[in-house]
Amino acid sequence: MSPSSVVAPARSKERTGDAPKPSRPKAGPARRRRIDGRRWAPLGFLTPFGTLFAITFVAPICYALYESLYKLHRSGLGLAPPSEVFTGLSNYTDALADHAFTSSIVRVVLIGLVQVPLMLGLALLLALLLDARRTPFKRFFRLGFFLPYAIPGVIGGLMWSFLYQPDVSPIADALGRIGLHVDFTSDAMLPWSVGNMLTWGWTGYNMIVIHSALKAIPGELTEAAELDGCTGWRLAWHIKIPMVRPALVMTTVFSIIGMAQLYNEPVVMKAVAPNLASDWTPIMAAQNEVAANNYHAAATRSVILALVIFALSFGFMRFVNKRGGAQ
Repeated sequence: MSPSSVVAPARSKERTGDAPKPSRPKAGPARRRRIDGRRWAPLGFLTPFGTLFAITFVAPICYALYESLYKLHRSGLGLAPPSEVFTGLSNYTDALADHAFTSSIVRVVLIGLVQVPLMLGLALLLALLLDARRTPFKRFFRLGFFLPYAIPGVIGGLMWSFLYQPDVSPIADALGRIGLHVDFTSDAMLPWSVGNMLTWGWTGYNMIVIHSALKAIPGELTEAAELDGCTGWRLAWHIKIPMVRPALVMTTVFSIIGMAQLYNEPVVMKAVAPNLASDWTPIMAAQNEVAANNYHAAATRSVILALVIFALSFGFMRFVNKRGGAQ
């Protein structure tokens, strides 16, 4: 037998992979510690945010829930200090039985059903106009549309209060010259007046968000659509608007939350609208309870408002996700 015949089988085994593979060395204690450190490292970065979130968000909600389950009980002639008594859901039944509070919730929801779509539709239109190639003076118009949002809400409310005041309103005076006598501070016009103030103040902010999403659309996509003859409003409807759908959903959710927390504009309007009640919005109703030192009732109304906001926001997200899945 020749030496080559002895070596050949060994080489054939190496080619077919029958030779045993070298085993990897087991990780030592130092390597295990490094792996565990990398695994827990993200928690170290999240700890500051989690701490602030728990202190400023979770803790106040839990405390409000706790306060809403108690009432102040006064005994005798009321000379002794009151004591807190656990009453369960009694505060909630009292709040829901309060016609003024439930009316404020319905009023804010009805205003939002009209104001939020109009505001976001206007913001989308302005963003599309700024994104068009042939629009002149884009920087000037972008700054001009955003400027109302940069003005503090109270200052804007005071300005619109002057424009709404019947005695000095230039708008009412101009309408009166053509035979239209409109009182922007009347009960029938107050929701429209407040909605106009919100639209003026927040359209620019939503326009910037939507315009940023439009800028993120790949240029190759729009160029390919234009080569296929999809230009102008067809390009906006079939390409741009579907691509900015997440931005539209986000701005809608933020607008719903902001509408439910309506407070500054009605409070400023009270100076020129004597018919505007002190509990015109849910936040104003809760603030009235705080002013009366009835913190348990205020906490109850705050919790109810939070549940309403959650229901509206979650319901809208479910609706959008269902529509997206259907498509």
